[in-house]
Amino acid sequence: MEEKYILLSKNFGYQQSKLNEIVEYTKKKLAEKNLTGKVAVKLRLDNYYINEQILLSILPDKLHYTKVDFKLIDEIIDDYLINGKIVERNRFQCDELLNRFFENFGDYNYFNKQLRLTLRNCGIIDPESIDDYILADGFKALAKMLTKMKPLDVIEEMRKSGLRGRGGGGYPTYIKWTNGHRAKSETGQKYIICNADEGDPGAFMDRSTIEGDPFSIIEGMAIAGYAVGADKGYVYIRAEYPLAIKRLENAIKLAKENNFLGKNILGTNFNFEIDLRLGAGAFVCGEETALIASIEGRRGTPRPRPPYPSIKGLFGCPTVINNVETLANVPVIILDGGDFFARIGTEQSKGTKVFALAGKVNNTGLIEIPMGTTIREIIYNIGGGIANNRKFKAVQTGGPSGGCIPEDFLDTPIDYDSLIHAGSMMGSGGMIVMDDNTCMVDVSKFFLDFTQNESCGKCTPCREGTKRMLEILQRITEGKGELDDIEKLERLGETIKLSSLCGLGQSAPNPILTALRYFREEFEEHIKDKKCRAHICKKLIEYFILEDKCIGCGACKRKCPVNCISGEPKKLHTIDQSKCIKCGACFETCKFNAIIQR
Repeated sequence: MEEKYILLSKNFGYQQSKLNEIVEYTKKKLAEKNLTGKVAVKLRLDNYYINEQILLSILPDKLHYTKVDFKLIDEIIDDYLINGKIVERNRFQCDELLNRFFENFGDYNYFNKQLRLTLRNCGIIDPESIDDYILADGFKALAKMLTKMKPLDVIEEMRKSGLRGRGGGGYPTYIKWTNGHRAKSETGQKYIICNADEGDPGAFMDRSTIEGDPFSIIEGMAIAGYAVGADKGYVYIRAEYPLAIKRLENAIKLAKENNFLGKNILGTNFNFEIDLRLGAGAFVCGEETALIASIEGRRGTPRPRPPYPSIKGLFGCPTVINNVETLANVPVIILDGGDFFARIGTEQSKGTKVFALAGKVNNTGLIEIPMGTTIREIIYNIGGGIANNRKFKAVQTGGPSGGCIPEDFLDTPIDYDSLIHAGSMMGSGGMIVMDDNTCMVDVSKFFLDFTQNESCGKCTPCREGTKRMLEILQRITEGKGELDDIEKLERLGETIKLSSLCGLGQSAPNPILTALRYFREEFEEHIKDKKCRAHICKKLIEYFILEDKCIGCGACKRKCPVNCISGEPKKLHTIDQSKCIKCGACFETCKFNAIIQR
């Protein structure tokens, strides 16, 4: 086995071809120096790194380099790998961080506020190599459990850890497992389901976790199966994730070949099998009972509860359902103990949380922070502040089921209870940052349009109520709203929340209600003044040509798709407002700032 690893990655915008050239060149140089059997070259996912071009890490030596080129590869191989002299050019230092799982990454500003438990192996190991996972303490928790623990001991460690479901609801994991353990099955069959049906706009936490560390999900499911008495598991994953599916299939195959899945695991009498079920992308199938219906081959619609799935779930048998992030934490808890996990986070929200940081922020990507970290720390320390030096306006947490949190709440700690108090929710981990160029009415319409389209239509409040709310928002953005529309939105929203069948409908009004709570003046502005301050709602925008700046070049006139601009060469041009379709082509074309929006 190789003594050292050279890990190479790139940022999102960097050319893949350039990275491939660097990889091939590195392999060639290692072969020339007879180092092929001693040093391995591997690629890691680029979801986890800020924009630093090509990155190189040498493990286990914890040497990290940025701006990697052919010359630097020569220096590293000749000076360090052969002669033992550390190359200082383009090196960034790796201070000893508090997080023992995180020291491999170095002390980037992007990382030094993070604590990686769920993502502990992502970007470090080869996700298609079971040897890499075993070297990173993989399956050690499974072995410890099978040799030293009884099912109730496992559940007790989960209780000590304080782990709550990371799929959005925040239900204590140990209670769900306890109910599954105690449940009686007429056939003796019980099931574990991993919910990987991630459908929130701007969310990619589960997908990236599976793509970067699929073995941890398998190990977590096996531990859950042992705790509740299940010998069969399913991963329900959307078909739009081909790479995640491929790596899960490979991981399951390798786990079976190495006796971490299948019959008599590690020489014990514990049996556990895992199969995949691909979803067609319906957002509502993230709800437990709809997911179960889909696996059973029926239309994915929710049913009333009780009975809960832990009592009567898949094929009428007791079923425990956890999402990807929850299960990825399980091996850490069993290996290091529930008390270790409980030391991280807040009193009611233990451990860490993975977020997909997106939107108008400088550093986007997948982050994992201890519970209790404030929104301000995430946006300004990890995210690097608002892009283009704009002003912060709001942050949407919890995806289409969450709410928009304004600047006054930037110091809100990230935990289940604090986010609910602020009018939002944890959700599965989407976090979209908005600047002062964002229209909150338009944002509300966007999220409601998504949930309205994704409604299964089974219950009237969700099916009809969200449609009526969307119609009202559409009128407001077109300048046709009336003042009592705001009261209608609030009344409809509260009714839908109270009377919908499942979590989709119960949370669908949240973005609108929080926008009305914190940005009511924007709704009133749209209705009374027929004005969109962010210039997003096209029907409320007017374009004007400034007399003192127009030079009559004719560029705007030539670009206009409806010929609503008139004027002679080198003379003032004008826009016919009755013909203008608000496309903004003239505004984007003018090089002299002679066209304004208002």
